[in-house]
Amino acid sequence: MFSFYCFKDEKNQLLITNTWLKLEWNDVNLRWNESDYGGIKDLRIPPYKIWKPDVLMYNSADEGFDGTYQTKVVVSSDGTCLYIPPGIFKSTCKIDITWFPFDDQRCKMKFGSWTYSGWQLDLQLQSEDGGDLSDFIKNGEWDLIGCPGKRNAIYYKCCPEPYVDVTFEIVIRRRTLYYFCNLILPCVLIASMAVLGFTLPPDCGEKLSLGVTILLSLTVFHNLVTETLPQVSDAMPVLGTYFNCIMFMVASSVVSTVLILNFHHRSADTHEMSPMVKSVFLQWLPWVLRINRPGEKITRKSIMMTNKMKELGMKERSSKSLLANVLDIDDDFRAHTLPHTHTTNNTAFIRVPHGGHSVDDSHLVHTCMSSCTRELNLILKEIRMITDKMRKKDEDDEVRSDWKFAAMVVDRLCLIVFTLFTVTATVAVLLSAPHIIVP
Repeated sequence: MFSFYCFKDEKNQLLITNTWLKLEWNDVNLRWNESDYGGIKDLRIPPYKIWKPDVLMYNSADEGFDGTYQTKVVVSSDGTCLYIPPGIFKSTCKIDITWFPFDDQRCKMKFGSWTYSGWQLDLQLQSEDGGDLSDFIKNGEWDLIGCPGKRNAIYYKCCPEPYVDVTFEIVIRRRTLYYFCNLILPCVLIASMAVLGFTLPPDCGEKLSLGVTILLSLTVFHNLVTETLPQVSDAMPVLGTYFNCIMFMVASSVVSTVLILNFHHRSADTHEMSPMVKSVFLQWLPWVLRINRPGEKITRKSIMMTNKMKELGMKERSSKSLLANVLDIDDDFRAHTLPHTHTTNNTAFIRVPHGGHSVDDSHLVHTCMSSCTRELNLILKEIRMITDKMRKKDEDDEVRSDWKFAAMVVDRLCLIVFTLFTVTATVAVLLSAPHIIVP
């Protein structure tokens, strides 16, 4: 018979129970006639003065081995002896941490005679239901599911007689409300903060520090879990697996944030965007993620048109002259300016008819045209330098804008991927548990 309060020491894999044992037997040497002794029906006798069965718990982990208190034996006139010693039993219990904190534990308490065989001392269960749980005192962390008992008769090769024991299996279930409110829920909230970190703009300067802080917070929570569990390598607890997945997600988010900041602060002087990177991060990924630049809508048709226009533009620029590319004008300017002028060694000449002017006029025109040509060459050189600087500045701004847009695309991609990962991991852990919340 069992009436007890149980407490579990998971770190040392021990079960500590405050239990009352009920042992009952009949001793023919202790019978008497009540009428001969003044109507005395029963006596209280110290256990060391009469015979009592040497029943002990085999899987005891107590230093004194036997944790019972030696109470008196109630002896009735018909020889019935009732011995109910209370005791604090400390028994070994193998912990299965696979489903922690949604776990059920089964701990055995094996009782048997230490010196008598089954032919000399036959142990029997008083009830097929096992232990009596009517006086059970509830525990704040564990809920008692049942305590079935079983009688076992074991035969050894050395001896023909059986050795009998009675084994009680204590089935307890962990109350998960504490762990759900103090470990799982904060972990989910911290993971959501890591996901929300991808919504911060890269210029704020807090994206990387936020990810590192969240990673340290998860490490603290993970240490709280590991301190309460035994150091075994038989299985990985489901909560530990969940924490490892979330920590991996947060660590990956930190790496992704570093990549995003790298993209955001790139310029044309340090990095060149390859056509493959442009196609992936500026066209296809924005089209998949439905991200558009201000005043521009990216569609599949617009991507194809943009690529086609770039090819045509490259062909047109390759066919134009150098001066036309520098001034960004049509290549037919030579047909409309200076139709009768040709240059040789930076000197311009104009063909003048001999009949129209004298030789002095021809020399004056030649001198004037030479001076104008030099001035035009200097002006053209200055315009070329200014145009080059303006074009280079526009190109640098465009490249810097492309890198910033690529960083925004990667930011949005990480936000979606890590959100799906967090939700999937949380739902998978909760659905795989045998039970979710036991108050």
